[in-house]
Amino acid sequence: MTRRRSPGEGSIVKRTTKAGVLHYGIKFDAPADHGTRRQVLRWRDLAGNQWLTEKAAQKALRDMLGKIEAQYGKAHRIWVMDRGIPTEEVLAEMRAADPPVCYLVGTPKGRLSKLEKALLTLPWQAVREGVDVKLLPHPSTSAQEQELYVLAQSRARIHKERAMRRRKLKWLWARLKQIAAMEGLTREELLMKLGAARAKARAAWRLIDVEVAPKAATFSFALNRDKLRKTRRREGRYLLRTNLCDEDPARLWKFYIQLVEVEAAFKNLKDDLQLRPIYHQLEHRIEAHIFVAFLAYCLHVTLRAKLKPLAPGLTPRAVLDKLAGIQMLDVHFPTTDGRTLILSRYTELNADQKLLVKRLKLDLPCQPPPRITASAGKAVHAVPQV
Repeated sequence: MTRRRSPGEGSIVKRTTKAGVLHYGIKFDAPADHGTRRQVLRWRDLAGNQWLTEKAAQKALRDMLGKIEAQYGKAHRIWVMDRGIPTEEVLAEMRAADPPVCYLVGTPKGRLSKLEKALLTLPWQAVREGVDVKLLPHPSTSAQEQELYVLAQSRARIHKERAMRRRKLKWLWARLKQIAAMEGLTREELLMKLGAARAKARAAWRLIDVEVAPKAATFSFALNRDKLRKTRRREGRYLLRTNLCDEDPARLWKFYIQLVEVEAAFKNLKDDLQLRPIYHQLEHRIEAHIFVAFLAYCLHVTLRAKLKPLAPGLTPRAVLDKLAGIQMLDVHFPTTDGRTLILSRYTELNADQKLLVKRLKLDLPCQPPPRITASAGKAVHAVPQV
């Protein structure tokens, strides 16, 4: 473990496996809230290109629980975890601890199917604008073993997931029509094209029944309306599991939605900031690479916070793409006495860039003063402004 970080700051966590392979992870500590520190743990093999296996992540969780308790004491903490990270054994150990370790974890989709009948009879409770929950106590034999299932739905997430599903389903339906209209395909070519379409839209593929002829190079497809209705009912809904039975549901939702922010942080580190792949072999160079990427992420978050009140419709990526068109260049003018006059200038802003700079309340610096070489390629002196 690294040193204690200030609230809200991510810390680099490193560990070595039995095989001697060094793995790095990022632990995000959310700001303290009423004496409670919420710790979101996501392990990532930053030196490679894949998440740690589920088994390795589960073992890392058990080790992390012990290390945090040994280093910081038995404080009241809430561990927020995605589904697949903790096992039933680990959750039982957390409940049986003295004092019990509080957790909020997402459940597999199969658990929602098992509890769907019991949840249908419960009323929705509004916890805040656009977010509703259903609370289902889990039957237990003792007070310490009590758990609570929270079915949360967000209207914003419903609209987002529904739009994504419609876009993918529309593309897949059009692609299947194109493949069906192709002539001269062999059965092997047909299967390859269907496989490519399935790989590009896996979620939408599950909503369509595709039947390929046993011998001929033909197929038929139809929309499975039962699966579509079932998918629509579950869009934007999350089934959470916690032993915080007396906690405000609005706070539970706020805790869990932080995982989305963690996922977004990893996405920004991977895509916009190009954290991976890491080609360094020495440990200190790997740490330096991660440190520079983390500083870049801090600037990325700062830019996003600056855009929120001034230009809420823009993303940091869109702003960087727009400003990338502003270039700095040097114009060289040779003189009759063998010297060179150098003019450093940034390019003139276009209409979009001017509007963006105005909205962000930025003031561009003046053009740099001209420079001139004293002799062929030796010293460069600034020319005084008149």
